[in-house]
Amino acid sequence: MGQHGAPDTSNARSASSSPALDGKRAKSSKKRRQTDDAEPANGQDRGAERRLSLSKPARDLRDEPSTKRQKKHAKGDGASAEGKAKGKAKATATGSSTRTNSPVIDFDGLSRPSFGTRERLEEGPEKQAARMERMKGAVRTLLECVGEDPDREGLLATPERYAKAMLFFTQGYQQNVRDIVNGAIFQEGHNEMVIVKDIDVFSVCEHHLVPFTGKMHIAYIPRNAVIGISKLPRIAEMFARRLQIQERLTKEVANAIFEVLQPQGVAVVMESSHLCMVMRGVQKTGSSTVTSCVLGCFERREKTRNEFLSLVGVNHR
Repeated sequence: MGQHGAPDTSNARSASSSPALDGKRAKSSKKRRQTDDAEPANGQDRGAERRLSLSKPARDLRDEPSTKRQKKHAKGDGASAEGKAKGKAKATATGSSTRTNSPVIDFDGLSRPSFGTRERLEEGPEKQAARMERMKGAVRTLLECVGEDPDREGLLATPERYAKAMLFFTQGYQQNVRDIVNGAIFQEGHNEMVIVKDIDVFSVCEHHLVPFTGKMHIAYIPRNAVIGISKLPRIAEMFARRLQIQERLTKEVANAIFEVLQPQGVAVVMESSHLCMVMRGVQKTGSSTVTSCVLGCFERREKTRNEFLSLVGVNHR
């Protein structure tokens, strides 16, 4: 009651309006909390860099597009970058060659070298003759094991023929990338796509030692410098002349071109038939295998990648 006996309605009004106000405040507070606590999609941290694709395969270390965060960080590390540049210039001035970031090319230009590669490359005539004799003996043993007579007329020279053929099939182990390119890189100010397609490729499957054959399509977008077009099939031939699998062959060709030419991007597609699944196993004579490797702008730009696939005819099959 009020002072003059009238009912006091102020507390009643305050009490009746309190639940509505409290509800609005609660909703507003909840929205603010949701906004503040929201996390990026896929559970990524705010500071994490966006991945280029759902699955990020191994690429050349330099094939990472620069972001604003990276550029800002690079400005802060100007002194360290300058020191690295001076160190690189010093190494070049002294004539020393450091190992590259390429997973395919060693510091002296050999492709995927091993102790066997080095030994075969540097051996003299005597060691070459000894290697040939060991291979001939191994082939003769194989002939005996399959039930044949290695001394009959048709097989007398087979061990030597096969040994020579296998050395030819794998001669890519002895070849040098820089010798193949042979300085055929020219500053032409060209920045449009260059494609060499339908390159015949013959290689040997490392799992069953039987051939797989097909065609390779190679494209690159120069950064002013172009390479002699005959060098692209030669690079493909070098990597094909070894024990291979198609997936690795495709990747090695792309990485080698990216390494020696430093273009904006490289794309390689290979289509082939494998005798290991035609003559044996599932024996599917009409099947073909398609592999691809895209680096640089071909990986980052869908339109550029689709243009390449359209020009080589992959999208129309």
